[in-house]
Amino acid sequence: MKQCHISGDGAATGQRSLDPGDSPGTLTIDQLLLESRSGLERVHASDLEREMAAGALVVDTRPADQRERDGDLPGAVVVDRNVLEWRLDPSSPHRLPIADDPARRIVVVCNEGYSSSLAAHTLQRLGLTRATDLIGGFQAWAALRKQSE
Repeated sequence: MKQCHISGDGAATGQRSLDPGDSPGTLTIDQLLLESRSGLERVHASDLEREMAAGALVVDTRPADQRERDGDLPGAVVVDRNVLEWRLDPSSPHRLPIADDPARRIVVVCNEGYSSSLAAHTLQRLGLTRATDLIGGFQAWAALRKQSE
């Protein structure tokens, strides 16, 4: 529910309630994240290499500045988050040539494993039923790699 207050100078200021129950069908981001993850078979960092060896397409959606700061994810295809659905939907004329199999396992990787969950859920809704994400994102993978050095 949106509340409107009139200030001393007569200007209206709006303030959105934080209670999602005030707007039918509205979720908080935490609720949306839980809903998105409920349909994912999420991948642990320790299993990422095995997933790749089995033919999974690993997609790094981190922004350029994060990749420059933290490094690349070997074997991953970089796709900007804002065009991910167009690049992976097999029916899209803008898809990547490697994204022609809707049954292929896709592991989306972001920095910490939040936006990748939302993205993987969206890919599933586009028919890429084996889309999922990496728990903890790139940071979990990098921490595991650092431990093994």
